[in-house]
Amino acid sequence: MLAALEHLALEAKSLDSACAFYAGELDLDVVAESDRELSFSAGETTLVVRRPDGVPRGGLHTHFAFSIPADEYDDWWDRLSAERDLEEHTFGSASSLYCYDPAGNCVELGQSDVAGPGIDGIFEVVLEVEGLDRALAFYEALGFSVVDRGAKRRRVRLSGPMDLELWEPHLGLADARGGVHVDLGFTAPDVDAAVEAIRGRACRIGRDGERAVVRDPDGHYLTIAPEEEG
Repeated sequence: MLAALEHLALEAKSLDSACAFYAGELDLDVVAESDRELSFSAGETTLVVRRPDGVPRGGLHTHFAFSIPADEYDDWWDRLSAERDLEEHTFGSASSLYCYDPAGNCVELGQSDVAGPGIDGIFEVVLEVEGLDRALAFYEALGFSVVDRGAKRRRVRLSGPMDLELWEPHLGLADARGGVHVDLGFTAPDVDAAVEAIRGRACRIGRDGERAVVRDPDGHYLTIAPEEEG
């Protein structure tokens, strides 16, 4: 039902510090800027870093994962470990490194089947939710499907335009937390169908031209745009 992750927005008090990290250390290109926000190109997804002076705000302490080509992993480790404390975890044959940006978001760089060079997409975002059952019903209605559940029912992993993890409040790998009031943007082949699927489950549904602007049951923002805009 949803086609692609169009954007992920994070909150930061200092855009200069955010730019130093994402452009300076992670080599992301700045594609738009204003007094309130910076936008970086991360493959097909735009990463937005936004000051907390309006609505929607960006996400706080959000854990998310960038895709990098598998054969670049050691170079990224050597480069980032020179200045930062990194943590490593392995999932099957793929490894991921974890670090924190200046605003306290847990940033993962994971080996993926992408062309690169460098960061080429966002493959995972983690949202904090009050209750898994309610949040799961909402995102399943949008076409996400369950691929893994935590043994203690504190988390569930969903597959969709990217991997979406829903966490009840707890600390995960690298002491990461799920994000609060995260702003996610998606494209969809049929915006009206996506809206109808979650009508009655969303806290609020509005319109900005052809785009739907939705608040999920835990206060996260979802923008759903026609696929041809993405």
